[in-house]
Amino acid sequence: MSPVHPENWPVLSATGAADPQLLKDVKALAAAAEESDGNPPLSEQTLVTLRAADAGGAAGTPTALTLALYCPDEKSDPATAEDLAGVAVVIEEPDGTGVLEIAVHPSYRNQGVANRLVGELQATRGFAGLKAWSHGNHEAAADLAARYGYGPVRELWKMRLAGSTAELPDVPLPAGVSLRSFVPGQDEDAWLAANRAAFAHHAEQGAMTRGDLAARMDEPWFDPAGFLLAVDASDRILGFHWTKVHPRHGDHPAIGEVYVVGVAPGAQGTGLGKALTVAGIRHLQHQGLHAVMLYVDADNIPAVSLYRRLGFTRWDVDVMYAPLEGR
Repeated sequence: MSPVHPENWPVLSATGAADPQLLKDVKALAAAAEESDGNPPLSEQTLVTLRAADAGGAAGTPTALTLALYCPDEKSDPATAEDLAGVAVVIEEPDGTGVLEIAVHPSYRNQGVANRLVGELQATRGFAGLKAWSHGNHEAAADLAARYGYGPVRELWKMRLAGSTAELPDVPLPAGVSLRSFVPGQDEDAWLAANRAAFAHHAEQGAMTRGDLAARMDEPWFDPAGFLLAVDASDRILGFHWTKVHPRHGDHPAIGEVYVVGVAPGAQGTGLGKALTVAGIRHLQHQGLHAVMLYVDADNIPAVSLYRRLGFTRWDVDVMYAPLEGR
């Protein structure tokens, strides 16, 4: 492809939920980038916020700022998926902070697209209170972050357990606890309460709303049979393991995910977390998946140690960048 010159291209700016065409274009760009890189360039929560009808409409909820750069030279109508050269999305929190993610279509890389988007972001919103994710921590992203005085502040490891027959230890459930699957239309509120309690000190997961849950339940990958709940004799939720299956994508085979494991405070320290983790992995293995993956903070030493004992190895890393002191 001949070089492109995005310096003077107009940037489409949108706040709140993306319109259907923009959302379609963003998802197509993200799919192309994932196919090229092996990593999704935008987080799941970002896409949920982009498509939420009330994004930014309700007080106290995040909103999205989207900067989309279309190539005007390819076709008379720029609003087509293959013409979306790059996109920058900031998920804005009510306290004025925000998290930035940038995706550039593989066909438009090394042409200055990301620089154009970041420059527009600096001129319009500014960088106040802004952190940024680099999924896969590609060299170009690290260079761009350093150029604007940003440095790494958090590592999110992606770990993988290869093979559908990998041996797992037998870990019994605590006495009086049983497993059942999530029942749509029945368990939403109880699960949200258990999730808030289990992740009271984890802002991203613990803040999940009914709308967030509904958006994920609407996804093609959602399977209530793989949403395991640990309950007591009164059917009170003590913990859960929500599994996910990523479908085959191009040359990448289907893979299972330890999506989220949580244990209510009153059941912590009983071995329930490990039992739930193993139960969910076995559920995924029984589907014949070639591998199971998960995300874990690199500094969460107990969790990393547990996953390593179960046979997981580090596969990839996402890095969060923030302004360096004195810059």
